[in-house]
Amino acid sequence: MKEQMTVDITGMTCASCSTRIEKILNKMDGVEATVNLAMESASVQYDNEKIKTDEIFAKINDLGYGVRVDKMDLDVFGMTCAACSTRIEKVLNKMGGMKSATVNLATESATVEFNSAVLSVDQIIAKIQNLGYDAKEKVQREAKALQKEEEIHAKKRKLLLSILLSLPLLYTMIGHSPWDTGLPMPQLLMNPWFQLLLATPVQFWIGGQFYVGAYKSLKNKSANMDVLVALGTSAAYFYSLVEAIKTIGNPNYMPHLYFETSAVLITLILVGKLFEALAKGRTTEAISKLLNLQAKEATVIRDGEEIKIPIEDVKVNDTVLVKPGEKIPVDGKVVTGQSAVDEAMITGESIPVEKSAGDTLIGATINKNGTLTMTATKVGKDTALAGIIKVVEDAQGSKAPIQRVADQISGIFVPIVVAIALVTFLVWYFLITPGDFASSLETAIAVLVIACPCALGLATPTSIMVGTGKGAENGILFKGGEHLETTHKINAIVLDKTGTITKGKPSVTDIEIFGEKEKVLQYLVSAEKSSEHPLAEAIVEYGSVNQIDVVQVDEFSAIPGHGIQAVIMGEKVLVGTRKLMKQTGVVFDKYEDQLEKLETDGKTAMLIAIDHEVNGIVAVADTVKDTAKTAIEELKSMGIEVYMLTGDNKRTAHAIASQVGVDHVIAEVLPEEKANHVKELQLKGMKVAMVGDGINDAPALALADIGIAIGTGTDVAIEAADVTILGGELTLIPKAISLSKQTMRNIRQNLFWALAYNSAGIPIAALGLLAPWLAGAAMAFSSVSVVTNSLRLKRIKL
Repeated sequence: MKEQMTVDITGMTCASCSTRIEKILNKMDGVEATVNLAMESASVQYDNEKIKTDEIFAKINDLGYGVRVDKMDLDVFGMTCAACSTRIEKVLNKMGGMKSATVNLATESATVEFNSAVLSVDQIIAKIQNLGYDAKEKVQREAKALQKEEEIHAKKRKLLLSILLSLPLLYTMIGHSPWDTGLPMPQLLMNPWFQLLLATPVQFWIGGQFYVGAYKSLKNKSANMDVLVALGTSAAYFYSLVEAIKTIGNPNYMPHLYFETSAVLITLILVGKLFEALAKGRTTEAISKLLNLQAKEATVIRDGEEIKIPIEDVKVNDTVLVKPGEKIPVDGKVVTGQSAVDEAMITGESIPVEKSAGDTLIGATINKNGTLTMTATKVGKDTALAGIIKVVEDAQGSKAPIQRVADQISGIFVPIVVAIALVTFLVWYFLITPGDFASSLETAIAVLVIACPCALGLATPTSIMVGTGKGAENGILFKGGEHLETTHKINAIVLDKTGTITKGKPSVTDIEIFGEKEKVLQYLVSAEKSSEHPLAEAIVEYGSVNQIDVVQVDEFSAIPGHGIQAVIMGEKVLVGTRKLMKQTGVVFDKYEDQLEKLETDGKTAMLIAIDHEVNGIVAVADTVKDTAKTAIEELKSMGIEVYMLTGDNKRTAHAIASQVGVDHVIAEVLPEEKANHVKELQLKGMKVAMVGDGINDAPALALADIGIAIGTGTDVAIEAADVTILGGELTLIPKAISLSKQTMRNIRQNLFWALAYNSAGIPIAALGLLAPWLAGAAMAFSSVSVVTNSLRLKRIKL
């Protein structure tokens, strides 16, 4: 059976690493993997009947990289002796995905290290509970963020030390200048042994990570950025060391020292890596913002008492109290109380929604003015907000097709650069500066250093991360990078009518009364109150809004497809179609023109008769959304052909289409035929987007090049779609297309500059026009410039 997991990988330094891991994993039987350098993770689909997760982790470790494990502290309850703690520890350590588990009887706690791709905290706690004990999570959800923060602090500490050791060496470069600077040059700084003392910790302790990375890469018959850095800096360091040794017993020998080259190179690369890490952190701000929407605590009623507990401890069926101004902690249903709830952050609906007993509540929305008691129906990873966060995380970790190009280039790039550097050295040593080893070596080092492929590897994933994050902040959820890329290509869009162009909820649009107005309206609303038909609901709602009093109905019957009949205060009331009036002998000929006019406008017109005499006409329609016309105009201005698909009759369909400006109407379509019409457009060579909200839209959404689900629709439609528009705001559709276009433009810019930088930098370095330290600075900041360009997407207006 196919299963999916996301594995956090440590030790990747450039695109060559991610390409190598992806290539090897995909060679394993039953494994399909996508490795993302920017997210430092792999999305792995595997057949659990053919391969075990431990084999996948072992393969990643064999390649010289690490699988990041989560560390968690648990409070353990119910232990009475050492046998208890030993038993729990033994069982936990046998769980698949568990690296280590240590249980401490004295502190009544457990420390577990596990792979969250395979094993969850809930499963670990459940295992402890099965043994007859209980456990509770100690760690806060911010643990991973704190871990990242500590990594950045460690980078800063190493960089600071590297700068302190490299600055004196950088100062010595002034001594190598061909012109007189007038600056004092202490003899100590020019001493080769003093320079060796400064350069050695930078080379082997601070820069040790490059040797480790290079060894792992070469061990697995590949080459990455670490190989280039290790080669370049080692050449400079060891050549300088040989020159220093030559001074022993020969005080008149003038050594050619390049200690400053290796130390300054490592320092500059560390500067670039730190900036890159900080910038990459900013690309995931969308997830942080979504997490911050969550309430931190909830007030639950247990044993008749109100107690505040962490949000993680709320369980399904808990009774939760939400006071005015508080965030609704989890998804649930109102038990008692009445209030307005601001759902804008989830649905995009700007007007607070009135809630009362039986209504659904969404976690992270804000209770405005009343106290509500609710029952929790979904908690933790099952809530609507958690689902949104999961979609964004998956999208940010996915790989767009355009990235494959960069991956292929990165895979062969490093060996080619090493070959170019070797040729450069030989040409300089034998032809340009015959016998000048130092000058030839310096030129070759510059070639090695300037060509690191980091910028190429980061060009696509950083843009995808920022683009999907920007979309999420605006209520547009892309399920993956490939969908973000494809969206900008669409040139035809098919809109389902009901619930997409229209509100999906009928409402009264026209009422014309020919008799006593107050009485007719009262009879109309009272009679319809007994009906369960959607059109009746619209009339009852009209009565409620207009404060029409309801009177007792003595008799009631619904006539399917025709209308209703009732007896109120001894009078016979009929509300329905022409057929109903004909069957009961009511004459309505003189109202035919009015009925036809309303029907031409796409409305359902019904006659109201009291005691066999027409007393009025009521028209009900599924009205169009306020933003539908604006959205369709924007789509057409983008050069996209807009189609409307509906099961309605042609007259009603064309009436709605004319209101919103749709030129192409496909009417009287059965639900199972929707996908066929999408296919027909695709056969004409069009890239088609389908927009829908119902279960019957799911096949068409899945078949379309891009399926766009309206977030107010069914879970089935949302699951089948590639993009979800939260809240049903149609203007988000052109915004999604615009975001896709701008993200793709940003990716192309990144790829162009990354390739152009290397294409221009390598020959310039080979010609001897670039000092190694300058090449190092340029290389380090090329990655930063790519990430910074990606971050520009955060500021675009949609």
